[in-house]
Amino acid sequence: MFSLIILTMCGIVGYVGTSPALIVLLEGLERLEYRGYDSAGVALIENGRLHVDKKVGKIRELVRSLWGKELKAMTGIGHTRWATHGEVCELNAHPHTSCSGDFALVHNGIVENYRELKQKLESLGIEYKSQTDTEAIVHLIDLNYEGDLLKAVLKTIKSLKGAYAFAVISTREPNRIVAVRYGSPLVVGVGKNENFIASDIPALLPFTREVIPLDDGEVVDLRPDGLFIYDFEGNLLTKEVMHVPWDIISAEKGGFKHFMLKEIFEQPRTLGDTIRGYISRDIILPFSLRDFRRVVVVACGTSYHAGLVGKYWIEKYTRVPVEVAYASEIRYADMPVGENDLVLAISQSGETADTRFSALAMKEKGATLLSIVNVMGSALDRESDHTLYTHAGPEIGVAATKTFTAQMAVLFALSVNQSESAQEKMENLLKVPHLVEEVLSKSEKVKELALKYANSTDFLYLGRFLNYPIALEGALKLKEISYIHAEGYPAGEMKHGPIALIDEKTPTVALAPRDRVYEKMLSNIEEVLARKGKVIGVGFEGDETLRKVCTHTIEIPQVDEDMTPFLTILPLQLFAYYIADYLGLDVDQPRNLAKTVTVE
Repeated sequence: MFSLIILTMCGIVGYVGTSPALIVLLEGLERLEYRGYDSAGVALIENGRLHVDKKVGKIRELVRSLWGKELKAMTGIGHTRWATHGEVCELNAHPHTSCSGDFALVHNGIVENYRELKQKLESLGIEYKSQTDTEAIVHLIDLNYEGDLLKAVLKTIKSLKGAYAFAVISTREPNRIVAVRYGSPLVVGVGKNENFIASDIPALLPFTREVIPLDDGEVVDLRPDGLFIYDFEGNLLTKEVMHVPWDIISAEKGGFKHFMLKEIFEQPRTLGDTIRGYISRDIILPFSLRDFRRVVVVACGTSYHAGLVGKYWIEKYTRVPVEVAYASEIRYADMPVGENDLVLAISQSGETADTRFSALAMKEKGATLLSIVNVMGSALDRESDHTLYTHAGPEIGVAATKTFTAQMAVLFALSVNQSESAQEKMENLLKVPHLVEEVLSKSEKVKELALKYANSTDFLYLGRFLNYPIALEGALKLKEISYIHAEGYPAGEMKHGPIALIDEKTPTVALAPRDRVYEKMLSNIEEVLARKGKVIGVGFEGDETLRKVCTHTIEIPQVDEDMTPFLTILPLQLFAYYIADYLGLDVDQPRNLAKTVTVE
């Protein structure tokens, strides 16, 4: 059932209504720039003709090119690109237009059979302007048009293979946008005498908080006075409008230099919001984890690391064995699963293709699918048997921070939910937001250390037990935004190879709170020091032993060992941020990365 899905993460926005479309498009694109920033463009229907403007680079380059132009068009589409087919240049930037000049289209995803389509189109005398797969779609719509844009789109999608989302406008029907979702996210915004389309909710928040997330295999026909949603066969569908609980302030920087720093410092609040959602009442699930033979966690990147932490808690409090797998790998494995297994899928966006499709494949085999997501109404939310939500609000920075700790909070609540000590453990969890705030209040010490080590070219991160996944996450954060090579390892494995990397030029970050493996961690630190390595230790306040053995220490409040991951991750997030900022790098939009992306 599941074909090869190759997804890019670009940003689509569209407007049809009674106000100037350009204002909506540019503001929406700025809120989608985290999805792609190679180039950007808009297409507007102005006085019965298409006006297309696109520029290489970030949205600001497009804004500069449009400065001073009086464009009063009330229908338009926009796009910010993360290149897959063709080099980064204006010809390959979106929107793309048909040879007739009557149609313009923006597109996310990949058309797998575009070479075949291109060959067919060129045989009909159609001349390609770009190197992209997108151009095939707009030419096909033009060819298939017989007086109705919706019918032309429905006919066109029967020729397409792959995963995609696109929106198209035409001068022949100037007050209309038709958009399609198949494997790439698309959300409809509902307004009064106006309607919107976007790849993600933050682009819509300045204009409406009433949305309809499209499902795969759906087409929306947008007009100023209404909207209609169809399946790929042209059958009219009924969809519920959702109210988004976020406000526009949640998607702004709020005085911080970068979204990532803002989101790091939001963690006391987002953790509090998430924890309160599970302590005020029991987690409402029609089953206990103990009802299952095992739990299989599927996730990617940071969510995978959260799953590794959750494995310890679930096994400790439920005695149910847990396997944690990279979703991108387990999709192609022959893991035997069935009705006695619970699949736990973790995804911030709820749109990560590998996570979705690996989880759905196991659901088809009879497993129960439970998901942890941050976006209500996302694809994974709708496809799961049951969903638990993090309440972190929109996360704009590409490097996940607040959603990671929120995912851990949900995993802990799920783990202890039906244990005898549930009340006591949740009371401990309730103290975490205040402790997180305390750690973040001492960020200047982390900043000083970051500047001291900013010119290092390699880092080693070591942890054991609950803090081994935190070592992995800390190394990932440094790699993601500073482009410095970093490796996370279980400290006990150091003697089995990584110890060869240690010298006076390779700093080691060692996570050593006083937990059940504390003495072991001290031994590992001594091994690093014996090879002239410098050690930054992260441990409890007042730990004189740790201070004596480490080159530098970062202190966190003393907590029960279960709670240590919530605190040990904070200095690692800050450390990565301050190094990247000191090096003058684009923290929120690191090179080659986009939020929630799967490329195979």
